[in-house]
Formats: sequence, C-alpha cells, structure tokens
Amino acid sequence: MNKKQTEQLNDAIYLLNLHYDAFSAVAGQAAKTGHPVPCDTRGWSQILISLLTGIRGRSREKGADLIDGSDVKAANTWEAIDTPRFNGCVKAGTRSRTAGRIESLDAQPYLFFVLWDQAPKTQLRRCRVWCVRTQRDRVFRRMAQNWYEKVGAREIVSTNFQLHPPRGKDTDEIRNKCGNLLYPLLLCAERADAGYRVRHYAPAVLNSGECRPSSSADLIFSPTNAY
Repeated sequence: MNKKQTEQLNDAIYLLNLHYDAFSAVAGQAAKTGHPVPCDTRGWSQILISLLTGIRGRSREKGADLIDGSDVKAANTWEAIDTPRFNGCVKAGTRSRTAGRIESLDAQPYLFFVLWDQAPKTQLRRCRVWCVRTQRDRVFRRMAQNWYEKVGAREIVSTNFQLHPPRGKDTDEIRNKCGNLLYPLLLCAERADAGYRVRHYAPAVLNSGECRPSSSADLIFSPTNAY
C-alpha cells in the first residue's frame, strides 16, 4: 500500500466513524420521539467511495454519481424496517440512449456497492465495499446481458435490476435471478469500541478485480455476444 492509498484509507475510516457517531446520536432521538431511525446512506456511501478512490462527485449536477461516470449503490441494514437491496444497478426504463442495452455499461468505469450491516459472529456494525469494473468484467456483463434479454422477452417485468447483498453473512456473494456472483471486495471495516478497524483493504481490485460465478450460482450465460 503506497502513501496515497494509506491517506485515502485513513480519510475513509474517519468518515465511517463520523457516520457511526451521527447514526448513534439520531437513533437515541428517534427512540425518544417514536420515529424510525433515518437509515439512508446514499450520500454517505458516495462520499466514502470518493475518499477511497479519489474520484470526485458531480456536486449538484445530474447524471452518474461520480464525475467519471461511475455509480454507487448503497444498502443499510442498521435499524432497517424493509429488506435492503441494491436497486437500479444497470440502466433500464429511462430515456437514456443506451438504457435497456449492455452498451450502457461501456460509459461506466466502475459500479460500487456499499453495504452497512453487522458481522454475524460478533454483531459488530461494519461497512463493506465491492467494486465492479463494468467496462471489462466479462462475467458481470454476461449476467447483465442475460437480464436485459429476459426483460426484452418479458420474462422479467420490472426494469429495476436488483441485486441482493449478503446481509449479515461473511461472503462476497451478491445474488440475482440471472446469476449469483462473487464480487471483488475493496474494503471491509468493523466498528469496535475505539472506532473502525480495517479487516480487508484491496485497492488492486480497482485495476484487476473480476467477478466470479458462485459455487451456489445458477448462472446462465447468454449465447449472444455482449461485447
């Protein structure tokens, strides 16, 4: 790990501790007033990815979450009422020129997934980040192409491409009807008494990470050449 990566990781851990403190503070007030705890981590997750990667956001501009065209998907199980999922993971059902087609991934360098959950053995709150190189990851693209074809054939009605994260599980398997894959893990950090501790950090996945079919997967590769 070089100096820049060390600084980026330290900044990310600082943000995670800020989020934990803010969440803990508002949880008490929510309980006091009889309201659900605010669980939306979309903004926190986007800032986290920018700190980890150096890729800036778009400020107030519309479009992708990050300035290079990358997107960030977040799910949070902390005090959640509904089942958290990663939603809208590929473009479909919009007016975009490439919506509903595999070419939509060609303009997206990365797709990041941020999951806030609890470790199964210790129940410590944690944050995990997976990274997909959407322009190059052939396994992910084949799975996405399979989904696009099923939507086109109306075998799948919804245009919301959902992925089901490994909530409370020690696995990198993220599931979908069109394929269960093992995703490249960029970061895993757990919150102990003194603050977040890094359990895993692999910045190399930004350059060489690739999804793999899970051993439990029923991944059907489309005969269509998606490249």
